[in-house]
Amino acid sequence: MQLGVNIDHIATVRQARRAQEPDPVVAARLCEQAGCDSIVAHLREDRRHMQDRDIARLRDAVTTRLNLEMSVAPEIVRIACRIRPDQATLVPERRQELTTEGGLDVAGGGTRLSRAIETLQRAKMRVSLFIDPSRRQIAAAARLGIGWIELHTGAYANSRTTLQARRQLRLLGEACRYARSLGLRVNAGHGLDYRNVRAIGRIRDLEELNIGHAIVARACLVGIGQAVREMLALIR
Repeated sequence: MQLGVNIDHIATVRQARRAQEPDPVVAARLCEQAGCDSIVAHLREDRRHMQDRDIARLRDAVTTRLNLEMSVAPEIVRIACRIRPDQATLVPERRQELTTEGGLDVAGGGTRLSRAIETLQRAKMRVSLFIDPSRRQIAAAARLGIGWIELHTGAYANSRTTLQARRQLRLLGEACRYARSLGLRVNAGHGLDYRNVRAIGRIRDLEELNIGHAIVARACLVGIGQAVREMLALIR
């Protein structure tokens, strides 16, 4: 099981004061030194945390794999094609949300989604779609000719009872098996933390977990290198 570290909230802290620090690039280097397998950053249309310059600098600095989370907005697609991250993960985006609230509606995505995918693939990027663990959405993703999906784990992470958590784990496992049967490779993420991640790590065929807020929050107390190492110990 691999670990992708989302460093958006390093930039969130910086943007709170419009300061120079903490620097997401320094954070990315420390995460890589601690053993993570990829760096994840979301360039939102409202630029609430990551800025264009951050993504360009990360492209130069990251030595593992740079996974750019992004909407299908033409402006963001153009930036991705110029910077060329190793992977572009298309996610839904709403201005008022605190964080991504659910998966893409791939089945009803229309031409805007397919056009963005085609543009990114022509630029030689791996394209992944962030979707709910739904057979309908997974089948629609496979029809679009992408090789990767990321399953939204928010329903599992927000479970209030053990029974709810077990049900969501079962749904995630079934979704992962179905996706693999269609030739898709599967990552997962959203809301995962040090208390709930171990069970997700046991799902066969999941390749990578992408985790941000929990690691950055832990880093405030123990440092980002230690926070990454602790998460790696849990998922591996």
